Amino acid sequence: MKKLLVLLAIAALSVGCMAWQINLPITGGGLGSTPKKTKPTSKMLSGTVQDKDDQPIAGAVVYLKNMKTLSVKSFFAQQDGTYRFPQLALNTDYEIYAEKDGKKSNAKTISQFDDRSSPTVNLQINLSK
Repeated sequence: MKKLLVLLAIAALSVGCMAWQINLPITGGGLGSTPKKTKPTSKMLSGTVQDKDDQPIAGAVVYLKNMKTLSVKSFFAQQDGTYRFPQLALNTDYEIYAEKDGKKSNAKTISQFDDRSSPTVNLQINLSK
């Protein structure tokens, strides 16, 4: 009789434990998991055009050359010297420089291996040359 009571107690305990079982998804989306980050599909390049005294140069023309297709985009720097080129291809190198009143900045390269989604490149023109 004691054996029967022990077996019934074990069976009841097992059923109770199964009733409290927590099911977690197989995909790893359980407790403590972090959502996956989506990879960007393009880059946005921005920066400022300044003189040698770090003052913004409004109206400077910023040229961006696609080194794969050799096409060139341009942008007039805003009043505060800022510029931006949105939606650039991830797998392409670019060359960028600025020009104002016949004076140019040094050209800089943005590599396709730069994994930042929003790189910043500041350009400087020496207007007193």
